[in-house]
Amino acid sequence: MKIFFMSFGCDKNLSDTEHMLGILSGKGYEFTQDETEARVIVINTCCFINDAKEESINAILEMAEYKKHGNCEALIVTGCLAERYKSEIVEEIPEVDAILGTASYDDIDEAVEAAMAGKELEEYKPLNYLPVNGEKRILTTGGYFAYLKIAEGCDKRCTYCIIPRIRGSYRSIPMEEVIKEAKELADKGVKELILVAQETTVYGKDLYGKKSLPKLLSELNKIQGIRWIRIMYCYPEEIDEELIDAIAENDKVCHYLDIPIQHANDTILKRMGRRTDKKRLIEVIDLLRERIPDICIRTTLITGFPGETEEMHEELMQFVNDMEFDRLGVFKYSREEDTPAAEFPDQVDEEEKERRFEALMELQQEIVFDIGEDLVGRECVAMIEGRMPEENAYVARTYRDAPDIDGLIFINYDGELMSGDFVRVRITASAEYDLIGEII
Repeated sequence: MKIFFMSFGCDKNLSDTEHMLGILSGKGYEFTQDETEARVIVINTCCFINDAKEESINAILEMAEYKKHGNCEALIVTGCLAERYKSEIVEEIPEVDAILGTASYDDIDEAVEAAMAGKELEEYKPLNYLPVNGEKRILTTGGYFAYLKIAEGCDKRCTYCIIPRIRGSYRSIPMEEVIKEAKELADKGVKELILVAQETTVYGKDLYGKKSLPKLLSELNKIQGIRWIRIMYCYPEEIDEELIDAIAENDKVCHYLDIPIQHANDTILKRMGRRTDKKRLIEVIDLLRERIPDICIRTTLITGFPGETEEMHEELMQFVNDMEFDRLGVFKYSREEDTPAAEFPDQVDEEEKERRFEALMELQQEIVFDIGEDLVGRECVAMIEGRMPEENAYVARTYRDAPDIDGLIFINYDGELMSGDFVRVRITASAEYDLIGEII
């Protein structure tokens, strides 16, 4: 029996998908990349913002056609949309046979069995439950890098975010389980671990009474075969000297930090429910750059949040100009039902959100261009990601680049290299968000 998987949303969702693949593989199921030949279709959904919600809904409706007119005998929906809109899915899309909530993905084998037996299944474990990932994952990232989820849920309760309601409160995965999974990934040939959670910085506080990400980094740093450890989703107010020391002292930890700040105006930060202010943001960024001079800082912003005036937008623009972030992404505020911010007055219209979004991205492009120019002539280590035969060039990433969201470095080289190989490169030119280099 062949199963077709679709996975939407964040890398944390992708980790769940890979664990579901592992569970089903252990039960003897096979997988296909062709939905037309699948007897079972599984869709792991996202609903973080409206665009993600629409993408997931459209995928369910499209796959439902294979249930009505194709080979598909069972259609299963999992993930965030399934958690948030279970009754709507049941009522409006009768082709769906089974629905699993966010804390129930480890029941995927039971869902497949029930659906194939003609039984409807809705499985929603309490949101404080933490699935046990006993089965080995099937990686979908190429095998040389992997996302390592270290926690589930979130306690921050930002006013624009629905995640705590669909993922539950913060639950750290026990350190021994994280290390065990990391070693298994290394044994499979994984060379880069990318640590993910809704927030990585408070890892372990619920289990061990103190923030334990520095200790986890030290333990992961000991694993043979791992070359890079990358940290994502670090809330700025939780970054302290102990974490900075761990990044600086553990040689496998990339000098790269993803710090979603969302805004720089104190009034907007307070309305967002963020637990920091502009002064603290500047202090953290300055401290990181002082202690780790070659650190690459990535951040994300939300533009057009309710109540954001033109003056507040200009303040954010000035902040971005002053801070010169190495990597920056911008989201236009998405009005999500069941969040406090959805009911705030002074909602910003879509046209104005778009204008502010474009202004921020144009400014950041200028900053990235200048940073790229400064990198020309420097030497660095890069990981090969693939080859472009028509260009006689390899595609790679440096420590400054997380997969799929940051830039690339293109290397002209006649020799034979494999994805996952590490090479030493001299940067010869920059091109917008990407670099060009040569192997030394």
